[in-house]
Amino acid sequence: MRRSRYRSDAVRLLVSSAATAALIAPLIVVTGSTAAADPSRTETPWASSSTVDGVISSEVTLRVPLPAEVAPHPDRCDTLSYLRWRSSSGPEDSAAADRILVAQPGVFEGAGAFDSVARNTVAAAAAEGNSVEFWALDRRSNCLEDHHGVQAALKTRDFDTAANYYFSGEEVDGRTFAGYADGPDTRWLESQGLEQTLRDQYDILRLELPDPRTRKDKVLCGGHSLGGFLTGYFAEWDFDGNAATTDDAGYNQCSGYFALDTVIKAGLPAAGAPDLGALPPFLTGPLEQASLALDSAYPVLRLPAVINPETTNLLALAGLAATLDPDGVNALLDRAPKNTNIDLTLRTLLSKDAAMAVTGSPDVRNLRATNEATVGALLDDNSQPLGFLQSSMGFFTGGPVVDKSFPLPSQIALGDTGSGAFGDAHKASPAVYGNPDVTYRWLDYDEVGTAASLPDEGSYTNRDSEVSSVAEVARSLSEPPLDFTEWYFPSRLNLDLGQAGAPSIAENHLHLDGVNRNPIVTFHGGGGIALPESNNPADVPIVLPGYNHIDVLTAAPVQNNGRPEVVSTTLARFAANPSAGGR
Repeated sequence: MRRSRYRSDAVRLLVSSAATAALIAPLIVVTGSTAAADPSRTETPWASSSTVDGVISSEVTLRVPLPAEVAPHPDRCDTLSYLRWRSSSGPEDSAAADRILVAQPGVFEGAGAFDSVARNTVAAAAAEGNSVEFWALDRRSNCLEDHHGVQAALKTRDFDTAANYYFSGEEVDGRTFAGYADGPDTRWLESQGLEQTLRDQYDILRLELPDPRTRKDKVLCGGHSLGGFLTGYFAEWDFDGNAATTDDAGYNQCSGYFALDTVIKAGLPAAGAPDLGALPPFLTGPLEQASLALDSAYPVLRLPAVINPETTNLLALAGLAATLDPDGVNALLDRAPKNTNIDLTLRTLLSKDAAMAVTGSPDVRNLRATNEATVGALLDDNSQPLGFLQSSMGFFTGGPVVDKSFPLPSQIALGDTGSGAFGDAHKASPAVYGNPDVTYRWLDYDEVGTAASLPDEGSYTNRDSEVSSVAEVARSLSEPPLDFTEWYFPSRLNLDLGQAGAPSIAENHLHLDGVNRNPIVTFHGGGGIALPESNNPADVPIVLPGYNHIDVLTAAPVQNNGRPEVVSTTLARFAANPSAGGR
């Protein structure tokens, strides 16, 4: 029997009742401001099991061909896509909304990652009588992804539909999985750097909101993680390369900026990182050429294990299993392929100590865990070793736990308060593997510190530091048609970020005061990653105790202190009055 979690009547604090509209919304083909008689634009509603009422969600696709000089690529990559959330009580026409928040995703992140914060923000604004839309952009490189197996499994309500598609090569609804793109199939991503990414955002805004005054008055630009640095460049970009004509300047496409565990800053996303563009001109050219050569050899940022297309899809499948059957046992671990990539990834993320990681004994796959506990083990801050992948969403129950000492002992990881590379939580691991009498389950964020808790739990966490629901994280990983995890992150984009003075960047990076020209609101997770200073000296971050890097996107609408979630309610206030900075 499913626990009620945050699905109690308390959620009504944030939402306005629109029961009839919510029931019929998935059946309506909604249209945006430019949809009428435009065959190059499609908008498709998608149904959600979210408990946040009164929010309509859709996927918007626009045909915007890449430049002719771009290497051969699939026709579907000549489109741009974003997810749109709007209030069922608000206007269908985006241009008639009071405000539109437009978000750039972080590294290895797709538009679906914003699903929770978008719904919560739209609902919080509607509760105050304001019509706010939230748009999450998807990078063009995500056109190479194949979500058919996940989407088919959501319809059949059977995880095996997706497992058979991705793992066994079985045909599902007339399609078979072609595998993960590599080599010549990804060569065109060499061109998907900073300039193209910013141009894609500009094209979406100008096509969907043709009136420049509407964009300037109603659009708030921002993002999560890497998305803050992309927004910083967007604010300072000149899209026709002529600084004297400012209608096309990035800062004139926005009325304000928002930063979700990031800063709005043009530059590298690392505290203290040098700006390569500050180097003498005789060095910037060769450095840029070296970057281009590296990008040609490795157009997709991937590692042999942990971070690559197969493993990022694995997170979506973990979320799918937990969404379809939260209390089922080992759906993902039993079906995941036994290959070097998956085996090393699971051992890296889930091993309790170095000996287990090196020898594979005990075998990670012998852990008996519910599908929700698997999501928790992979992403919770008490288990996931990498800070940029952590969310605070509860703790293990059902069996004993021990200190997790791999890849670093907890005392060393916790001592790293500067970079946030490992997060700020004491790490734990299940102690028992292969015992059919011990099945690990998951305490959700609002069950920590209750009668259901284990004595061990108090050594690792407390109610104040748990903010996201595992059910909501699992849903966001799997339900949106544009997914949470990005398979093909273009190396070129990462290489461009630190080269403000390079010729290919400098010719459009012309308005260096662009971030200062509009109001800004910035959120930093208390356990998030370390960040440099903002480009806006007036920017004072709102620090969120208990939040890790992913929590700014996934936090539950009602927190353990009984109050509405901070990020979404502040964004709703910011949308109502940007000059007040959300306060």
